[in-house]
Amino acid sequence: MTAVADSPETGTDAKVAPERVPVTLDDAASLLVMLDAHDRRAVWRVCKLLETAPGADERTKAAFRVAAAGIADAIGASEAALSEAIEAAGRAIEAAAAEVTHGERSDAPVRPIVEVAPVPAETDSTVDELPADADLALLNDFVVESRDCLEGAEAALLALEHDPANSEAINTVFRAFHTIKGTSAFLGLVRITTFAHSAESLLSAVREGKISFTPACADLALRSADMLKSLLGAIQEASAGGKMPLPKGHDDLLAALGKLDEIEAKAAAGPPAVAVAKDLPREIVAEAITEASSGPARAGAEASVRIRTDRLDRLIDMVGELVIAQAMISQDETVVRTGRQELSRKVTHAGKIVRELQDLSMSMRMVPMRATFQKMVRLARDAAHRSGKQVELALDGEDTEIDRNMVDVIADPLVHMVRNAVDHGVESPAARAAAGKPAVGRLKLSAYHAGGNVVVELEDDGKGLDRERIVRKAIEKGLIDSEKGMSDADIFKLIFEPGFSTNEVVTDLSGRGVGMDVVRRNIESIQGRIEISSEAGRGTKFTFRLPLTLAITDGMSVRVGSERYIIPIIHIQICFRPTAADISTIQGRGEMVMLRDQLMPVVRLGRFFDVRGAKTDPTDALLVVVFAGDKRCAILVDELLGQQQVVAKPLGAGMKGRRGIAGGAILGDGRVGLILDVPDLMILAQRGPANG
Repeated sequence: MTAVADSPETGTDAKVAPERVPVTLDDAASLLVMLDAHDRRAVWRVCKLLETAPGADERTKAAFRVAAAGIADAIGASEAALSEAIEAAGRAIEAAAAEVTHGERSDAPVRPIVEVAPVPAETDSTVDELPADADLALLNDFVVESRDCLEGAEAALLALEHDPANSEAINTVFRAFHTIKGTSAFLGLVRITTFAHSAESLLSAVREGKISFTPACADLALRSADMLKSLLGAIQEASAGGKMPLPKGHDDLLAALGKLDEIEAKAAAGPPAVAVAKDLPREIVAEAITEASSGPARAGAEASVRIRTDRLDRLIDMVGELVIAQAMISQDETVVRTGRQELSRKVTHAGKIVRELQDLSMSMRMVPMRATFQKMVRLARDAAHRSGKQVELALDGEDTEIDRNMVDVIADPLVHMVRNAVDHGVESPAARAAAGKPAVGRLKLSAYHAGGNVVVELEDDGKGLDRERIVRKAIEKGLIDSEKGMSDADIFKLIFEPGFSTNEVVTDLSGRGVGMDVVRRNIESIQGRIEISSEAGRGTKFTFRLPLTLAITDGMSVRVGSERYIIPIIHIQICFRPTAADISTIQGRGEMVMLRDQLMPVVRLGRFFDVRGAKTDPTDALLVVVFAGDKRCAILVDELLGQQQVVAKPLGAGMKGRRGIAGGAILGDGRVGLILDVPDLMILAQRGPANG
C-alpha cells in the first residue's frame, strides 16, 4: 500500500483530531461522496483520514486502507485519473458495506450505506420536518451553493441536448447532482438526497452509455433540476417555520425517474447506491464543507468570499455619504478662500482616495449578466418546444457587468421579450421553408458597454413586425387617429401600450397584450429606454439602453434662477451661447434653435419647473444640447456650475411622478439638486409649444 505521509500542499504530517476520523463504512462513503478532484488538498486529507482511521472492526479498517491506497496512487496524476480513483474507492467502500449488510455480521454494528432511505407515497401537500439539530447557517450555505451547481448543470444540459456526445457536459451535470446528494445526506435532508440520487442515476446511465440522451431524457433531466430548485426553496421556507412543503409534481417526477431506473436495471445491473447518512456527526459535516470551500484556489481562479447583500448595500450608502461629506469640505469657504496651498493639497488628496473608494465599492455590487442570459436559453428552448418551433438562442457578452440591484429588474422584460420572439417573431418550420429560410430560427441575445450605458440587444431572424397590422389595431383601440406623420419607430413603439396585441390567438405564451407593457414599465423604472428596428421578412431587434448603476451619477451641475439641477454627463453633447439669429419659433413645434444646420427644440427649465428669477433671454443664458438615441434638444440654463459625481437619492412622495425628474442629490454646499430625466424631457420637448 502506498503511504500518504506528506501533504501535497504543505509537505508536513496532518494532525487529525481523533473524534473526526471515520469509524464506519457509512462515514467513509459520506466523505468520499463530497470529494472533488479539483481540490487535491481536500482529497489528500480524506485519504489521510481513511489511512489512519481505527475503524469499527478489522473488515471496515481494511476497506478504509484499500480505498486510501487507490486514491494515494492517483493523487499526483491527472485530474481525470484522480476522479476515477475516487469513484473506484467509493465503489470499494460500497462493496464492503454490501458484504457487511448481506453477509455475516461483524462484532461491531455497521450502519448500512447501500440503500437509499425509502420515501413513502404521499400527496403533494405533504410537509417534512427539518432535522431537529439542523444548523440554519449551514443550510443556507448549502442552498446557495446548490443553486450555483444547478445553474451550471442547466447550461450543460442545454449544451448536451445539441451535442449528446459531449462528455464534459455529462460530467458537469452528474457532478452537480452528485454534490447535492452528498451534501444533503450530510445534513439529513432525506427528500433532497433521494431525489438527487434518482436524478444522478439518470445521468450515470447516460455517462456509461446505457441509455441515449434523447429529447425525452433531456426533458426529464431539466425537470429534475427544476424540482431540486423547488426543494431548495422549500428548505428556505422551512428554515423559518420548521416545515418543508413538498413541491407540486414531486411524486410524479420521482416515479418517472424510478421507472427509468428499473429499465436501466433490467439492461445491466448497476453499482449499489450510496445511502443517506442522516446521523453523521455535525463536526465532520462542518469540516468537510469548510475543507471544500477553503482549500487552495485552482490555477487562474479568484479567491472569493460571500457577503450579505444588506451589508453591501449599507456599505454603498455609507460611501455615498462619505462622498457628500468630502464634497462639502472641499467646497467650504474656509478651504476655498484660505489661500493655504498645503491644506488644499490635503483636501484634494483625500478627495482622490474617496473617489477610488467609491469606484471600488460600486464595483463590488457589479455582477455579470451570465446567469440571467443562461436562463433565457432554457426559456427559449421550452417556449420553442411548446409552440412546435425550432429555435436556437446565441449569447454574446454575457460577462458584461451591471449593478446587482438592476439584474432582477431586467429579468422580467427579457423573459417577455424572448417569449414574444419565439411565439410572434420566429415562424414555424413550414413557413420558414416556404420563405427560403433554415428550419431553425435564430435568436441572439447580447450585451455590451457603450457611452456609459449597458446595452442589451435581442435580435431574431423571424418575420418582423407587421407595420400595417399594428396601425390597424392601434386605430381600432383608439390609440391613434391615423399613421400620418408617424415614423416606423413611432409605430413600433405602440406595441408597448397596455393591452395591445396583434396576436389573434391567445396562447399560454402570449396574446393577452400584458407582457410588453411590463417590459416598458420595468425599463423606464431604472431610467432605461427601448429602441426597436424591424424589417419585414428579415427579423426584429430590440435594444435596451440601461445605466450602469442607479446609485452614482456623473453629472453637470447647472443653475436656473436660485435652483440647482444635475444633467447626466452621458446625455450631454455640447454647451453654447446662441445668437438671436439662431433662435426661431415654428408653428406647431414651438421654440427651436439652429445648431450646425440642425433644428432642435428648446426646453426652458425655468418655465417648465416654474422657477422664479430664471433668465428668459437665450442670448444671455446658455443652451446645453442633450441627446437620447437619435433625438436631440437644447436645455436653457442660467449658468454651468461644473462637473461632479453625485449620489442619487429617491424623491419623496411629494415629487413622485413629476415628469422630467429622475431623482435628487445632495450637493457640496449642502443644498439639494434635482437630477434631470433627459429621455423624458426629450419626449416632452417633441410635443412642442408647451415646453417652449
